[in-house]
Amino acid sequence: MKFRVLGAVVAVAAGLNLTSSGGAVAVGNEALTADLDAILADNALKGADVGLVVRDANSGEVIYTRQSSRRSQVASNIKLLTTTTALDLLGSDFRWKTELVSSGTKSGSTLNGDLALRGGGDPTMSRLRYQQLADALKASGVTTVNGALVIDDTKFDAQPYGTGWAWDDEPFSYSAETSALTLSPDAKFSAGTVVVRVKPGAAAGAPAVVTTEPANDHVQIVSTATTGNAGITVEREHGTNRIIVAGSTSVETTRLSTVKDPTGLVTSVFQKALQASGITVTGGVKRQKAPAGAAVLATDTSMKLSELNVPLLKDSNNMLAEVLVKTAGGSFTNGVNQLSTKWSGLGVDPNAVEVFDGSGMSRLDQFSPDDLTSVLIKAKTKPWFSGWQASLPVAGVDGTLANRMKNTAAAGNVKAKTGSLSGVSGLSGYVTTAAGRDLVFSVVQNNVLLFNNPKNIEDRIAVRLASDGGSSIAPQVQSVPQQRKAPAQDRAKVPAQERFDVECSWIGTC
Repeated sequence: MKFRVLGAVVAVAAGLNLTSSGGAVAVGNEALTADLDAILADNALKGADVGLVVRDANSGEVIYTRQSSRRSQVASNIKLLTTTTALDLLGSDFRWKTELVSSGTKSGSTLNGDLALRGGGDPTMSRLRYQQLADALKASGVTTVNGALVIDDTKFDAQPYGTGWAWDDEPFSYSAETSALTLSPDAKFSAGTVVVRVKPGAAAGAPAVVTTEPANDHVQIVSTATTGNAGITVEREHGTNRIIVAGSTSVETTRLSTVKDPTGLVTSVFQKALQASGITVTGGVKRQKAPAGAAVLATDTSMKLSELNVPLLKDSNNMLAEVLVKTAGGSFTNGVNQLSTKWSGLGVDPNAVEVFDGSGMSRLDQFSPDDLTSVLIKAKTKPWFSGWQASLPVAGVDGTLANRMKNTAAAGNVKAKTGSLSGVSGLSGYVTTAAGRDLVFSVVQNNVLLFNNPKNIEDRIAVRLASDGGSSIAPQVQSVPQQRKAPAQDRAKVPAQERFDVECSWIGTC
């Protein structure tokens, strides 16, 4: 069933005089208007749909606007809304729990009854932490479970992807399934994935050695990879857990691959953890809800929500964002509905926007630059603001802005959220001008061409806001030749450093 949330443009609700089409409007700054107009006149934007608004961060005064009330896809900029409303709804100190529970009775070293692994949705769980749960059970004296291992992932519903997600993104780590029982195999919390490690053989042409981390019986590796220099490809077949490894390598190489059914992956990993702890389960595995009132035997507790926002925003982590939605309501639909009860407190009217997920991966999301700057302004009034703002990428320093705007007035100054999808790019955040004025801004580009580098437009705008104008807007940061052409089927072959349709953190280029 399609889910719609409609919402009013916040600037209109606030009584601001913003245009919804065509020309720009500026208040009292002709030099800034001229410079921003010049940037937006770039030939790279021919045929594109671009909205831009600049406002005073404290008063909300509109300094510049062009098409800023028009709704469009904003990609990962929607994470500004997801994280702020989750902080309001769940609280900065919210933590996720993963528990071992049982309604059985203990007799010596035997637990008579089922042992249940109950997931609370923690996306940061790892093989080591599942092992620690098993070790805690062993430390309590249990060595035999005279019953089944019950796997309970019912905290979330069974819908793995957000409505409007692209099916062909399925193999990639930024588009994993969301489950109440999952794990992350790396320090960036790439939930719902495994690391595929490829090592060269003993001699040229010899088969490569392929392993997964964590070790598991859930995925099947099908490898034709050899020792050589052609490069390695790793891709999971659509709808299966067959991971195809091909090509050749002379050096150890790692890739992330999503898995189908993360709960199944956790089941395999936890069974191995129990075995490693010397615990025998006699009754096999059942996937169902744990009994109500079951006693808690061991608990793992996650980091705080305020801490989770750091990797979520810095790295634009989609899976962490979707966990916030399902934590709020159990499903994408209910979760967005619950989060939307806090939108008005952030200046967003829930009756004229459309939101289907927490990450911005849905092609059905519709939001405006005005809405995004309203969230940025209202966030400043919240008790959690300082820590949340510190979670945003910083130009030239870290996160998805680590390699952008270096050696400019924006470096270390602009704190903003990036957004990237095919045909969509955005940047929304905070900047302090050379004169010391605090601003918020949001630029959202739709219908942009892959090879026209929309990030360059965003960087020039941000640098101009951070500086005093003039020659400072001239440099085109990390520009690539415009008008470059490539058939759509060849886009996968575009060098990673020239990809502007994905976040750099998703492909390891920042």
